[in-house]
Amino acid sequence: MRAMLEWGHGVLRETQLMKYVFIKNNQKIFSITCMCHVLDVKTSSYYNWINRGVSNQQIHRNQCELLVRVAHDETKQRYGCERLYAHLTEQGHHISQYMVRRIKEEYGIVCRCHKRFKVTTNSNHNKFIYPNLLDRKFDTSRPNEAWVSDITYIWTDEGWLCLAGVKDLYTKELVGYAIHKRMTADLVCRALNMAIKNKRPNQRLIVHSDRGSQYCSYDYHKIIKKHKFKGSMSIRGNCFDNATIESSWGILKNELVYHQDYKTRFEAINDIIKYIELEYNQARIQKGLGYKTPRQMEFKFYRQAA
Repeated sequence: MRAMLEWGHGVLRETQLMKYVFIKNNQKIFSITCMCHVLDVKTSSYYNWINRGVSNQQIHRNQCELLVRVAHDETKQRYGCERLYAHLTEQGHHISQYMVRRIKEEYGIVCRCHKRFKVTTNSNHNKFIYPNLLDRKFDTSRPNEAWVSDITYIWTDEGWLCLAGVKDLYTKELVGYAIHKRMTADLVCRALNMAIKNKRPNQRLIVHSDRGSQYCSYDYHKIIKKHKFKGSMSIRGNCFDNATIESSWGILKNELVYHQDYKTRFEAINDIIKYIELEYNQARIQKGLGYKTPRQMEFKFYRQAA
């Protein structure tokens, strides 16, 4: 009985028809009588439904609806039609993208809504800046060919948190990050040093950022010079030059931050690190990667290069 509850708890709030489909699909695992009792379905009503002879097409449609609902919850309501279809296909389910779209539209199954976030860069200074070597060439041929960097804000009841990140353009992985209550030069230096420690890139690496004062600091330039990287910076006031990591911040806020009410900075830091390491880098498939995760892209590249 307990195993049945754990297996079918997601169906308890569904319609009678969906419960009938669940019982039919799992009758080799649990007894029909037990499932009817747990799902609050009359056994006679279930057998009447079976004897009416539901078409195979309708059964397939009901199964697809259940698959879409379960996958939508599994992905924490973060995937649109295309990525949800790719997720189901990867799991071995036979369902078309058209069917996924129809079911989502018919039952109002929507992913979490995007929200706008404000520009945080202060480029009004006279510090040294690098030329724009990247020049929006976001397509690279291998990992550690080009990294992009940026800072964003996270609100908590204790005040703001600043999150600095470094993203690899090939794998789309956040290879380095740092979080602190103050937006200082040390913050971006720690994020870059973490990325260097994790990936050990060669001297040809392009490290791109906006013209924020933190990225123009002496300490930040010193790291780039020490490792013989190529510094690159966006044109002043043009956010599109750094659009790829801006989109990563939008994803993080849309899928995580905007749905939380952080009481403390400590709580927010733990949640953000968990999301980056376990969700964004490891589990979240991306359309731009052919519906693979960043870690899958990295593994595929080095396996083929071996």
